[in-house]
Amino acid sequence: MFFLARKRWCFIWAAISALFFLASVGNALAQVDWKKEWERSLQEAKKEGKIVVGIPARAELRTQLEAVFKPKFGVDMELLVARGPQNASRIAAEYKAGVKYFDVFIGGSGTYESLVEDGMVEPFEPNLILPEVREEKYWWGGHIWEDNVKTKRFLYSFIADASTGGFWYNTSLAKPEELRSLDDFVNPKWKGKVGFLDPRTPGSGQSIWSFLWDVKGEGYLRKLVQQDLFVSRDQRQLADALAKGKLAIALGVSFYTLEGFLNANLPIKELPPLKEGAPSSNGSGVIGIVKNPPHPYAAKVFVNWLLSKEGQELYVKVMHQSTRRLDVDTKWLQEHGVQAAKDVLTVEEYHRVRNHLEDKYTRVRAPSAKFAEQILK
Repeated sequence: MFFLARKRWCFIWAAISALFFLASVGNALAQVDWKKEWERSLQEAKKEGKIVVGIPARAELRTQLEAVFKPKFGVDMELLVARGPQNASRIAAEYKAGVKYFDVFIGGSGTYESLVEDGMVEPFEPNLILPEVREEKYWWGGHIWEDNVKTKRFLYSFIADASTGGFWYNTSLAKPEELRSLDDFVNPKWKGKVGFLDPRTPGSGQSIWSFLWDVKGEGYLRKLVQQDLFVSRDQRQLADALAKGKLAIALGVSFYTLEGFLNANLPIKELPPLKEGAPSSNGSGVIGIVKNPPHPYAAKVFVNWLLSKEGQELYVKVMHQSTRRLDVDTKWLQEHGVQAAKDVLTVEEYHRVRNHLEDKYTRVRAPSAKFAEQILK
């Protein structure tokens, strides 16, 4: 009996040892596979010699990307700086004309979904090579997809701010205690003094508008429009009007548009949190690859680098938006009025308060934008 029991345990230990051995062999082979794929991508990207990327309207982002990417990988960059809807429209028009110019695009929620619907975007996940990018353990909340209602994913969401920015006021005309609630924006005192980034196109203006539609309703938005609301698609125009005192309040203007005005100590500040709060945001943190890009290997190298620790540190530094990478420090952003979702929210809270990603876009942002088209003539 003792001999049989001992033999059984020896068999069990042998089986366990074999499983550990096979697992270690599997891990070693997987490492070899990704390294081989990465080396091949680097070599082929150098042969392609170029990548074309549509990026947010932030000149410093272009400067910083050019300063790092080409010296590191030996690939020229053509960076097309524009608001997301402009780049999306150009990609769609060129694609329909049979022109393939763009490789990669970066923008905000709701900007590139139409390209996915029209079959103009590559599945994203197969392009992830580096373990530090591909493995979920490096990302707060795991992998989060802008197009989160599909089984095949095309748009990756890498930014998560705890709340949408873009509530600004002129300190010479208004005091923060006068603007503690959304209801204060419809005070007759501010008639003709409220500016709004056009909510009929994707962007931070649409994000704020959809939040107002969701929490205050269409009646509130009608009252806001009756304030002789100044609506513009030009963030710089809104920023300039706010700085010069033509506007007391501007909604939807990004930090990086106002940065020069703030550095010049002009009378502009961001409002403290309002009573009704604000939704979380993924900022300009959605990335995708155009279908059959002209420089496919350069596109792979770029998205893997941008989503790596090094790439995300650069993006956070320039854009003042919060990466979801767990190994990138974002706490310093609080000095600039930005809180990373990963620093102050649970993942469950983030999903409860967000008004981006496709499920919320379909339920909240799309109908609110349609309402904007009806009342903003």
